[in-house]
Amino acid sequence: MTVGPLSARVATLCDEIIARVGPDVAGQVQHVRERLAEPLRVAIAGRLKAGKSTLVNALIGRRVAPTAVGECTRVVTRFRYGPADRVDVVRRDGTRSSMPLGDDGMIPQRLGVPAGRVAYVDVTLTSEKLRDLTVVDTPGLASTDTRLSARAAAELSETTAPFDAGIDADSASEVAAAEAVVYVFTQAVRADDVQALEAFRAASARLASSPINALGVFGKVDTLVGGAADPWPVAAPLAEQQAALLARTVSEVVPVVGLLAETGEAGRLTAADCAALKELAALPAGQLQVLLASVDLFRSRPAPVSAERRERLLGLLDLYGVGFALAQVAAEPQLGTGELVRRLVAASGFPRLRHTLEQTLRWRADAIKAGWALSRLERLAGHTGDRRDRETLRDATERLLREPAYHRLRLLEVAQRVATGKVELPVAWEQELTRLATSDDARWVLRRPQAGADELAAAAVEAANRWRVYAVAGAGPAQSRVAQVAHRGFHLLAQAIREEATRRTGQEAGR
Repeated sequence: MTVGPLSARVATLCDEIIARVGPDVAGQVQHVRERLAEPLRVAIAGRLKAGKSTLVNALIGRRVAPTAVGECTRVVTRFRYGPADRVDVVRRDGTRSSMPLGDDGMIPQRLGVPAGRVAYVDVTLTSEKLRDLTVVDTPGLASTDTRLSARAAAELSETTAPFDAGIDADSASEVAAAEAVVYVFTQAVRADDVQALEAFRAASARLASSPINALGVFGKVDTLVGGAADPWPVAAPLAEQQAALLARTVSEVVPVVGLLAETGEAGRLTAADCAALKELAALPAGQLQVLLASVDLFRSRPAPVSAERRERLLGLLDLYGVGFALAQVAAEPQLGTGELVRRLVAASGFPRLRHTLEQTLRWRADAIKAGWALSRLERLAGHTGDRRDRETLRDATERLLREPAYHRLRLLEVAQRVATGKVELPVAWEQELTRLATSDDARWVLRRPQAGADELAAAAVEAANRWRVYAVAGAGPAQSRVAQVAHRGFHLLAQAIREEATRRTGQEAGR
């Protein structure tokens, strides 16, 4: 993985600190430095049976994470890239035991270690999709308990994450170490869904869960309507309502049919499945309508395709997916398996989620990881007993944050505080601050898509002046601190616009 410029500078800072502090602190700083070279770590969170593991499989491009409740779904599982497929059960004492994937290509349901002794399951896969993204599949909130466990609540300020009482602190701390979160829920956002996201934020520091690095996924939208009916006319407005409820905690809510996404992305639909769908599509319209009226009728009614094959189709597509696929092959009888899979993935809503992840998480990965590392260094400084080590850590981080390039981290920090409601700003100001913190595209930040360099630079200066006036007149102390950070951010943006224009002019003159 290519390390971004912000993370690279923090890594250099870590090297400088390690040379100047005692061995205990040096070891902890070395751990932070090593994490900077790793891919962005994204936790998939939500309640039991929300469809988290199905989404994980779609993101990985392989059906590896078991979707049925079992031993391995009760612990955190980390999926990362490796030269060979391998499953390691990591015990709470740090020891490991290895096992192969099952004959079905999935993590074995039985881990061979009592659940209470398991810290997490470490899975390495050869999937290219994991080269720059590590996915952490988490146990779910208890489906029958609307409260966070007392244990989690008691330890929340340090390392635990919002999961039920059966999850040990080591597993919870693995989740809290993620730099970003995708939160999966179904149909209705419950009070403890919001509470869980709040808890995830509290478990870490500078860039914890917020609209800066958290997404919501409205999963299983095909269950909103009966039979094979199209769920999207209902799913789209419902997702918008959910996004409004979670506006302080996630940047967007994306509706997804998780099963279709998993089947398509993991390449599970075969040519034989496609042939079976074509046989069914050739049935008279009335007979086909009865088959698609319910799952029970699809299983039990006489049909030219065996009951076993129909059961497999339900397992791959569920009734909505079957109905969608039948409509596609009925309209185009020569449709190939590959093209049908592409259409199924499109119908799942997964491409939008993938695009959103690219835009909101991977694009910001460098800043998110650098911010995470600095927060860990600041926390380490607060917990270090040695005065000289503490001063070394604090001086180093403060010096780095004074560098112009690292003002982006200050922007992300204050944008997070505003987005989560800790500091209140007028809506338009909040939106402008978020754009400035999360993008380096001056035209998008300033909402001038056709503007040239001179106009953009002038607009950035004008915005900087507005924030300066707000900081000294009409803002409270907390708002004033935010405004001062935004003021400098817009001045730095204006400077970057001018420097880029000068560079381009020089290049053109040299041709």
